[in-house]
Amino acid sequence: MARLRPCLLLLMATVALTSGGVQAWGSSKVVRDFQDIPESYVYVQQALWFAMKEFNKASKDKYTFKVTQILKSQEQVTDSLDYFLEVKIARTMCKKTSGENENCIVQQDPQMQKMFHCTFIVASKPWNFELTLLKKECQPV
Repeated sequence: MARLRPCLLLLMATVALTSGGVQAWGSSKVVRDFQDIPESYVYVQQALWFAMKEFNKASKDKYTFKVTQILKSQEQVTDSLDYFLEVKIARTMCKKTSGENENCIVQQDPQMQKMFHCTFIVASKPWNFELTLLKKECQPV
């Protein structure tokens, strides 16, 4: 039995190296590349909610922002479900201190209006209740 273990380990290592190639430690292997999915998909909505929560938390603006238009929503499968979201967001009339965010209306005063075109990538592991913002890139409109 003791002589069998080294042979078994060598066999397992050989199979592992030849079957899927060598993958760097900590990198995610793409199982399925980004594909378009409906914006109404529950995990897209969850990823969008999380991205906006993180955007508003990091923003120095005293008002919250919200999504006004979803331009693209895609999903990629790795060791998580990655969501690529391309959106337009606008400053709302709600101040961050109010805690309200969902029912806020967009600023109507032209002097207070502020809009961005943003790209977010959110990694989701719904089986662990984990969300991580991998990318946030916004340009003024």
